[in-house]
Amino acid sequence: MAITGTTVTAPLRAVLAAAVVCAAASACGTSPEPDRRALPSASAADSAARPVTAVMPDVTGGNALRAQEQMDGTQVRFEDATGKDREVVDPQAWRVCGSRPGANQRITSYPVTLLVAPTTESCPDGASG
Repeated sequence: MAITGTTVTAPLRAVLAAAVVCAAASACGTSPEPDRRALPSASAADSAARPVTAVMPDVTGGNALRAQEQMDGTQVRFEDATGKDREVVDPQAWRVCGSRPGANQRITSYPVTLLVAPTTESCPDGASG
């Protein structure tokens, strides 16, 4: 079976026509991309922003998971307060013995550190951070 010029040209013509229409629509600004010119520049937003001061809440004695949830949006790191260097896999099973920075102190760097001990053990003396 031979392919004639007519059978190849008709489908090809339809594909080319669709491509031209798509290209024209993009050139006319009907692209799904938002118009970025309408957004304020980052430098304008930054110059109007004021510094945010965060204070470490007093979570000592509480559940480590609840303390982490209370600090929603803050980077939190757990550290074994007992010195056994255990990894905190399930914060629900740990209690907060202290923190760095300490309770009610200004947070100046992240992540903040919660010094924790398993709920089955006592917090060591001086574990307040």
